[in-house]
Amino acid sequence: MSRKEKSAARVDIYARITERIVAQLEEGVRPWVQPWRAGNAAGRITRPLRHNGEPYSGMNVLLLWSEAMARGYAAPIWMTFKQASELGAHVRKGETSSTVIYASRFTKTETDAEGGETDRDIPFLKAYGVFNVEQIDGLPDHYYHVPKPIEDPIKRIEHADRFFANTGSEIRHGGSQAFFSPSSGHIQMPPFETFRDAESYVAVLAHEHIHWTAAAHRVNRDLSRYGKDRSERAREELIAEIGSSLICADLGIVPELEPRPDHASYVQSWLRVLQGDKRAVFQAAAHAQRAVNFLHALQPTAVEEREAA
Repeated sequence: MSRKEKSAARVDIYARITERIVAQLEEGVRPWVQPWRAGNAAGRITRPLRHNGEPYSGMNVLLLWSEAMARGYAAPIWMTFKQASELGAHVRKGETSSTVIYASRFTKTETDAEGGETDRDIPFLKAYGVFNVEQIDGLPDHYYHVPKPIEDPIKRIEHADRFFANTGSEIRHGGSQAFFSPSSGHIQMPPFETFRDAESYVAVLAHEHIHWTAAAHRVNRDLSRYGKDRSERAREELIAEIGSSLICADLGIVPELEPRPDHASYVQSWLRVLQGDKRAVFQAAAHAQRAVNFLHALQPTAVEEREAA
């Protein structure tokens, strides 16, 4: 395949996936929260998992959540045709794969006009197919195990409260709006009692914590144009939306099913951004994952592991 053909294939991946997400938004569905309406929402919420139990990250979470909902899969585990074969199993005849992506970069040495050599990092994107375990016969029994519903929701929410407390963020309660204030560095939340349920409170708090990570001494995501540029505001809100869903999945919490009142206007702005930039949702997912990783790194276990290393 020529360089031009490879470039066209990469653009096609961006275009195909973005077009799918645009179509879902136009139908009123936010693909990053869609799985919470699935039948397995009464069980343990999780990110999609690889065959070895490792969770997917970034854009692949959105892709596989969307596929699971569209096809009605309750199991969170996915694997390639080859991985299934290596486990002595087989994909059922007629089953079709779901797309995931692999993003990396390679270094190319180039000669400049003066004859000197310089190294240039070139990013690339590859797509490949995976199958849900519900499409595969003959796997070991534990691959088909469906988690039991969480019986103690209070403990689960307490776990979320500890997660946010461990970040060291300043959370103030009062008023009727939720927001992060870059000037003061605090997160403002309406009183807990005003939320429909504890899960909704956690989802909104997670959203605001993604904004909170943007500071220069955290992940250094530029918010200087947030209040001036509608497009930049839409991109940042998309990052916070995706990041909130990732945190909720990691904490085992079912987030709000209904959009917040301010989401109606955001959906239209997201559509404009996505329709004008085929890479926007990929970039948003990458930023969201980086923010979520930062919040996880502030947890005591992560700190202890770094100190022991």
